[in-house]
Amino acid sequence: MNFAHDTEVALVDAAALVNTAPQQEGQEPADCEQLGTPADLVHFLDEHSWSGSRLGGEAELQQVRDLRARLRRFWEAEETDLVRLVNDILAEARALPQLVDHDGYGWHIHAVPPDAPLVTRMAVEAAMAIVDVIRAGELDRLKTCAASGCDDVVVDLSRNRSRRFCEGGCGNRENVRAYRTRQRND
Repeated sequence: MNFAHDTEVALVDAAALVNTAPQQEGQEPADCEQLGTPADLVHFLDEHSWSGSRLGGEAELQQVRDLRARLRRFWEAEETDLVRLVNDILAEARALPQLVDHDGYGWHIHAVPPDAPLVTRMAVEAAMAIVDVIRAGELDRLKTCAASGCDDVVVDLSRNRSRRFCEGGCGNRENVRAYRTRQRND
């Protein structure tokens, strides 16, 4: 299943945002807060090409940090609950989908104006992408990292649905761990 480009970008961006949160206590690797300062948020937004207004202050940073838990629920909820979560976000934002063409991305959908608060735009972009996932019956594309001790989320956009690990290097760590185990057993 190939999603529209804006859907794929929004899914990957939502997963990246969720994964900026510190790992749960007792998990490894012991990640710290990746959005510790407004400058960290600016770096994240630039890295993921977020357009639109930004305030850049502590309040905006805290709103984005708080959004992560809400977006994580996209990877944890059953379909019926997920539909409710998505509809709640879209209703709260008074989302009105419109076709737009900016920054060389071609035609894509935005559901709130570019001057809407950053956290609203981030929530709505993710919710709109999840709408496509639900409509396509592709919820199994939303996964949690298969590495022992990692609770990061994964968007599996591979053709054969084989992606198992997050972007945090867990696949390499698991391969090294398996290699060392085989070496000890030989």
